[in-house]
Amino acid sequence: MKFDLKKDGKRLFVVCLASVIMALNIKSFVRTGGLYPGGATGLALLIQRSASMFLHVAIPYSVVNIILNAIPVYIGFRFIGKKFTLYSCVTILLTGFLTDIIPGYVITYDTLLISIFGGLINGFVISMCLIVNATTGGTDFIAIFLSQKKGIDSWNLIFGLNAVILAIAGILFGWDKALYSIIFQYTSTQVLHLLYTKYQQQTLFIVTNRAWDVYEAISKVSHHGATIMNGEGPYEHEERQVVYSVVSKSESKEVIEAIRKTDSHAFINAVKTEHLAGKFYFKPNE
Repeated sequence: MKFDLKKDGKRLFVVCLASVIMALNIKSFVRTGGLYPGGATGLALLIQRSASMFLHVAIPYSVVNIILNAIPVYIGFRFIGKKFTLYSCVTILLTGFLTDIIPGYVITYDTLLISIFGGLINGFVISMCLIVNATTGGTDFIAIFLSQKKGIDSWNLIFGLNAVILAIAGILFGWDKALYSIIFQYTSTQVLHLLYTKYQQQTLFIVTNRAWDVYEAISKVSHHGATIMNGEGPYEHEERQVVYSVVSKSESKEVIEAIRKTDSHAFINAVKTEHLAGKFYFKPNE
């Protein structure tokens, strides 16, 4: 693993800041509302509360969280990336210890407000980590692993797995908190979809007279290929070329800017890709 002082310093700062915000969110929103946010965090809180209620044993959040993340961390080191997993471990450890030691500040007792704004913060924090190639742990590792192997945006699948945790919480502690937790998790997932778009794709159709130059611009920015098709402009009956390419949504803005610099007269149509089958290049996580 090679480290760059500027790049990795920024990365470390972001994951530390995300850990602080996540811990504050757990103490001030999640615990105040008695919610179960899903993933390793929700499962850790579920185990904590179950041990306290049924066994009268107080288990530190950090201990439970570290144990639950053991297998996901192994998946990260084995299949995703070593630096990615290392920074994720910083987030997991720091969030756990801060959750145990910092005091909680009650902002509101309204469970609906807690579910909405707590979910917004949770999704924002997860997105912060993912954008700098790290994660808050737990099911995030599994989601990224599935996204890389299957080439799909798998966060909705993880939302389904989290629903199982919420169902158990509802059986044990009451359905009102479980249902509010679904609002929390849904809000978090939507923020994540909005801010983190690496595993979403866009299809580009570019009508141009400089097809090969446009292809090279796309390839240089995104490392994706393209298909060049011949066409005809019916108004002037002139030959046109159409470049067809699929790129990551997170790269599409940069790709379109590169196309504009290559051919300022190009006609570009960007379409959301709902499903993609076949090989698609993803920049590997370090």
